[in-house]
Formats: sequence, C-alpha cells, structure tokens
Amino acid sequence: MKLKLTLLFLICYTALQAQPFVFPVLPEQGKSVTVLVPQNWTVIDSISGDLNNDKVKDLALILEFYRPVKENRAYGDNETEIITEVQKPRILAIYFRRSASGAYRIAAQNNNFILRSEEGGAMGDPLRPISIDSNKLSLAFEGGANWRWKLHYTFKYQDKDWQLTKANNYAWHSGSGEMNDKQYDFINKKRTITSGTVSNRRSANETFEQPLAVKTLRTFSSFKKPWTWEISPNDFL
Repeated sequence: MKLKLTLLFLICYTALQAQPFVFPVLPEQGKSVTVLVPQNWTVIDSISGDLNNDKVKDLALILEFYRPVKENRAYGDNETEIITEVQKPRILAIYFRRSASGAYRIAAQNNNFILRSEEGGAMGDPLRPISIDSNKLSLAFEGGANWRWKLHYTFKYQDKDWQLTKANNYAWHSGSGEMNDKQYDFINKKRTITSGTVSNRRSANETFEQPLAVKTLRTFSSFKKPWTWEISPNDFL
C-alpha cells in the first residue's frame, strides 16, 4: 500500500512539474502595494513618480516569484523561444493613480521584458534599479563576463501605449578596455556611436551619428525582451 501511495505521489508531482508556468493576472486596482502583490510573489524593486503627466505620482513594481520554474525565453530575435532556463519569473507592473489618496489602477502588466536573475552571465543578477524621470520609465540591466554590457531603455506612455523613446547599449572589455557606446533616439530617429577605450577622454574616442530607419516605435508588446531586437545586421538591442 505504501509503495502504491509513493508511486501515486511521484506521478502527481511529475505531472505538476511538467505543467507550463502560468502568470497571475494582477489586481485591476488597490490602495496599497500589499493588495496589488499576488500570493507567492515579492516586490524586488519599486518606484513612485508621475508617468502620465497628470501631476499625480504613479507606481511601477518589479515582482519576482518565490521559486525557480522552467521558462522558455526568447533569444536572438523577437519570435523564437529557444532557451529553456530554470529561474524565478518576474513581472513588471505599472499602476496609475488619479489622486494622491485614490486607488492605484493597472496600466500595464508585462511578464517578459524584465531579465531574470540568471540572465546576467558571470556578473550575476542583471537587474538595476528602475527610475522615473520627466514622465518616463527607465529600465536598466548589466551583465557579461570578459565582455561586459549595460542596457538602458526609456519608455513613455503616449497614444495609450508604452513606447520606447530612447535606449543605450554600452559594451566594454574588462581586460583591454575596448568600448562601444550606442545611443538610440527613436523620436528623432538617430543613432550615436562612440568607440575607443574606457580610459580615453571622450574627445579622444571616435563618435559619429547614423539615421535610424524605424517606422514605428516599439512597445512592450512588440519588444519582447532585451537583446531580441535586431535593429540592423548584427546590431541587437
């Protein structure tokens, strides 16, 4: 009898483990952060500030699940999910507030864009603090090994969507000091590239501008996660 029960438990446990992870639907509204966070999730970063230019402070949260699960993560393009990793899922949640004492109302839930703790390479967790400035939300990541990278994305709420307005891809070699700094301005459709070494003064490095052939601004729904947008051949953001 004990053997049968053990086998039944193992079968049920295996079946549960094989089930794809399902993200929760976050609460539509709430007056406190505690009410907005689902069971088994933790706030690992948060920021308060005006995101829709109504002079009232809104809220952005990054949530993390309590345990690692299997996740399929896109890599190298915005279509194919080819990497399966065991890691703790994360959610970006954005809430607007109509008044200083009113309830927070959900403005976005994104389950993909925030890099997980295992996606930073040898440098560990790539997530850096989120920020709000001039009604824009900024997300930053850092990682790598010998070649290290910093990614910075600025999203603005306009036309009832979260549109990517600026980005920065900075890479450098920890040994040689060789660096490449790419600044993207999607509003003015230009890319500024600086190359040289980190030890040089900026004036000693080479800087030039290029036009950006981008017809429409990327949003959270059309930009799945960092490193998946090939803006031009071999130029990923």
